[in-house]
Order: sequence, then structure tokens, then C-alpha cells
Amino acid sequence: ERYVPPPRKLNPGVSFGAEHFAETSYYFEGGLRKVRPYYFDFRTYCKGRWVGRSLLHVFGTEFRAQPLSYYRAAARAGRLRLNEEPVSDLDIVLKNNDFLRNTVHRHEPPVTAQPIRILAEDEEVVVVDKPSSLPVHPCGRFRHNTVIFILGKEHGLRELHTLHRLDRMTSGVLMFAKTAAVSKRIDEQVRQRQLEKEYVCRVVGEFPEHEVVCEEPILVVSYKVGVCRVDAKGKPCQTLFQRLSYNGSSSVVRCLPRTGRTHQIRVHLQFLGHPILNDPIYNMEAWGPDRGKGGRIGKTDEELLKALVEEHRSKQSLEILGIGEEDLNSAGESKDCGNSGDCTKSDPVNGSSCPAEDEKDLERNDVAACPLNTDTNLEPPDKDKELRLCGNQDGQAGEKGWEEKDPLCVECRTSRRDPSPKELVMFLHALRYKGADFEYCSSMPEWAMEDWQE
Repeated sequence: ERYVPPPRKLNPGVSFGAEHFAETSYYFEGGLRKVRPYYFDFRTYCKGRWVGRSLLHVFGTEFRAQPLSYYRAAARAGRLRLNEEPVSDLDIVLKNNDFLRNTVHRHEPPVTAQPIRILAEDEEVVVVDKPSSLPVHPCGRFRHNTVIFILGKEHGLRELHTLHRLDRMTSGVLMFAKTAAVSKRIDEQVRQRQLEKEYVCRVVGEFPEHEVVCEEPILVVSYKVGVCRVDAKGKPCQTLFQRLSYNGSSSVVRCLPRTGRTHQIRVHLQFLGHPILNDPIYNMEAWGPDRGKGGRIGKTDEELLKALVEEHRSKQSLEILGIGEEDLNSAGESKDCGNSGDCTKSDPVNGSSCPAEDEKDLERNDVAACPLNTDTNLEPPDKDKELRLCGNQDGQAGEKGWEEKDPLCVECRTSRRDPSPKELVMFLHALRYKGADFEYCSSMPEWAMEDWQE
């Protein structure tokens, strides 16, 4: 009989500190902000459905982003721990309250090098102008390349409360509360529909000069890939559109969402036949010759997702969707976590996308499934050595002392095309947020100027 410790009480919410920020460092290259690869522990307690099953069976049925040979090699390397003891036998049967820890070599996708501008700050709130391509908080494959981490590491702004979210590819006004009391007060305004939001975007074609109201319900097709569409079974929503300018080929449109559904503005514009000019999801050939206008797709949801993924795969741009090949290899769709915006909460198979879960989940390996030689002789990671490798020792941007490869990491052996900074900018910008006692605005982006030409 092995000892199974009682479950630890996990603190509600998320607070990142110096030890989290010290996990790795940034460097800048080709207009991109990059994160040096680093070792990271994913943790989880034994799920109820795992009790009485062997660790090998759980890995084989629920953690399919990796082959079983990977987990055998990880166990030999000391990367898998059960109740803080190294796992030597994957046939061990799990018990209630068992605590699992998995050490992985983590690689994050690059984001734009554009800095986060602070628009306003006082004792209650911090308001920033978020660049496109940056998630608000740790989610999916992103941790250090997020607004929360960059504000903490580079501006000393910690323990911030997220008041609202923006899609990863959406730029603009983003608010954080500094205290729980302020967060609760503003959240109440959101619930009572007292918060006014104004966006600008550049869309395909000549948008109508008159005001357009779209009230089509929106249904989530995939939380993993992050795709929605108009459907009668979807959630009710409303967006008001007003054309600001037309340059002969594309229009700048003012958007006033009256509700806050996931991808609401993007989906409604697609339905109206004027998708955002460079939208990496809703202005793709996968939607058919009409690009989804009027809800005409001509495909099942499964066929649509497959076509979208294949289109990005052919362009080597899966990273633009915020997913990798390993996400496509893993099992199942996840349930909605209730968060709109950049959060696409994944299931225990792939770890977590929500910040409150990010520290707890066992597996988010972020590497493609690839058979490993089960006879490979692997040593446990030397974390002190890794931190030395990851550290920017001479302060030079792009210094690459971290390039020593991890023998268990497929990503270390994979060559990927970096996205260009242009690919990481989508023409949708949160221009203004107004509440009962505040109003914050950002400047109009360059692509929204009346005389702008592509």
C-alpha cells in the first residue's frame, strides 16, 4: 500500500510572481518576440474516471498527443512523478487523490515584437493597447508570450484582474483591475450592459453606406481550433455596423457589439459578405466560393474544420490559428469554459487553456506525436543548467546560448517557418471602452486610415 497524500487546497484565481517570470527570457528577431525554450511542470490530481486504471492505460486513451514510447522514455528520464516519487512502472494503478507531475521542454509560438503601450494607470486600473497576436493570459501553447506575463516581467504590473478579453489576433484597448473590489464593480457594469465597446476593422469590398444591424445567432463549431458560424441553434447576439471610409477595394467599418459572443464581429461581417480583409479564419477559401456569405458554406462542420486546417497546413501557417500538429493529434473537443475572446479551454488530454487551470494540468507537451526509440538512454533534465542556457547572459537580443537540444523534445528537432510580422496583424481593433465612470480610447491604427492601400 503506497501513501496517497490528501489533496492540496488550490488558491482560487491566478497570481504570477517572480519565480514564474524567471522560467525563461525573451529575445527579439525579425520583428518577432520569441521565448527561449524552457522546462516546465504540468500537474494534475487523478481524475475520478482514472481511479483503478493503470497510468499506461490513461496515457494510451486520454493523452494521445504522444505515443506510449514517449511516456516510457519520459519515465526513464525521471520526468513523470506520482506523489512526487519518480514513476518507474507505468502499470501502476491510480488511486483517488494521486498527484501527477510531468516535466516537459516547452516551446512557445512567436508573437509580434510590437510593444504593449500603457494608455492609463491609476490605483484602480491599468489600461493598455494590446498588439495583435498576443493572448491576454496563458492559454494553449502560450504562457510567457501573453499580455499578463509581459506586463508582469517588463512593467512590474502583477496580480492583475482580467476585466474583459480580446481575441488573440485582435488589437486595442484592454483593461485590468488592480484589486478584486474594482474588478467586481466593473464586472457588474458588464453584466448590466453598461459597458460600451467600439471597434474598427477593414473589410473586403464596399460596405453599405447606411447603418447595418446584424442579429444572427452564433454557434461555436470548434473550441480547439476556435471557429464559429451563424446557426439558428446558436446564442443570440447583435452588432451594429457603420461605414467610415472606402478606398476603392476595402472599407473601414465601425463596429458596436451589443453582446459579447466569441468572434461575434468577425462572424457577423462574414455573414454580411464583408469579412475582415486578412482574417485568418473567416476569410479563407475553406468556407466556399461565397466565403460564408449568408451562412452558405456547403460543408458539414467536420468538413469545414478539415478544410480550414488543410488550407493553413499547406501555407505552413497553423501557428496563426494558435494550434500545432500535436493539437490535431489529441482526442476530443473541449467544453466551453464560458470565456469569450482568446480563451479556447482544452481538455485534460492536452492540458489547459484557461489561466486558472494552466498550472494544474499534466500534459501540454506542445510537440507533435512522433515515435521515439524506446531504447534511448535519457538523463533527467538539469533545470539549473537549463536556466543558464535560457538566460540572456550578455544582454544581447537574439543571443542563442539556449540552443542545446533536449533529447526527449520533438520540437527541438523540428524546423518551423516563422510567421512574418504582417501575418500576425489582423485588421480588427478595439478602439474605445466606456463605462459608467470611465472612458478609454486608443489611437486609430495605420491600416484604418482613409487613404490606406494594401
